[in-house]
Amino acid sequence: MQHVPARPYLATWLRRTRKQLAVSGRLSEVALILSQREGRSPSDWSSELRSILEGDTTPSLDLVTTIDTILAKSKPPPIELQSPMFF
Repeated sequence: MQHVPARPYLATWLRRTRKQLAVSGRLSEVALILSQREGRSPSDWSSELRSILEGDTTPSLDLVTTIDTILAKSKPPPIELQSPMFF
């Protein structure tokens, strides 16, 4: 049996990225951006992203960096809390 080296950075990245892409529509948005930047169809990218998030595929360092860049630039707008009005 071959020993697989531990990849704590990848495990941490996967946990964080799973949370970010769990927001409705985010995975599709990232897939569309990857399609525009890297080629291939958005559905191909959606499938690959799901495979990565499920741990079936290990992403390259370049792809990890690209996904991080996309997620950093496309954060959802903050929710503004309104203070109660007193009359």
